[in-house]
Amino acid sequence: MYPYGFYYDWTYILVLIGAVISLIASARVNSTFNKYARERSLSGMTGAQAAQAILNNNGIYDVKVEHIRGNLTDHYDPRTKTVRLSDSVYNATSVAAIGVAAHECGHVMQHEEHYTPLELRTMLVPVANIGSYLGIPIVLLGIILGGSPVLVNIGIWVFSLAVLFQIVTLPVEFDASRRALVCIEKYGIVTREEKAKSAKVLRAAAYTYVAAAAASILQLLRLILLFGNRRND
Repeated sequence: MYPYGFYYDWTYILVLIGAVISLIASARVNSTFNKYARERSLSGMTGAQAAQAILNNNGIYDVKVEHIRGNLTDHYDPRTKTVRLSDSVYNATSVAAIGVAAHECGHVMQHEEHYTPLELRTMLVPVANIGSYLGIPIVLLGIILGGSPVLVNIGIWVFSLAVLFQIVTLPVEFDASRRALVCIEKYGIVTREEKAKSAKVLRAAAYTYVAAAAASILQLLRLILLFGNRRND
């Protein structure tokens, strides 16, 4: 049988470590972005203009650049072929805004080139969503139903799909930032000094993905330590 101490065991420290890592990464990206959001680029280009320039210079004319409400809600939607830039990026002329806008264009270039990690991540989206929402509830259901090892193991495997998605996301995000930094300097959107500042913003943003992956891995490790090798008495 599974231990009644599930809710009061030492492995909670793994969850706590993951939460702390995520909080630190989130605070870092916000502070770094806010710092360089106050520094206007010499080119005077807005995030939207920088994104359009990068797309045009790469011969990509069928992708739209649109505004979306929110703070750092920027993303590229491959279904509608749209780069959506947030309030602090779309009309902003800072080196931070240009870096973020360029990063989203990096995803566009990945999509155009059928970048393998991006294609793999896209394929994992449906199962990752299932794993994220149902993995731990299935484990808990297994415990409620008398410690069913079958349900618990299914829950662990389902949750592991969400962890895999987080891991595959890392090369996708790092590569998009690499492409972004090459483009903004190559096309004269920022100076070399400004590029270094944009890089700091993108590096801080990348840490949030690393933190999310680490937190997921720690949660999975906890489940395995608690239930991986157990069976009914």
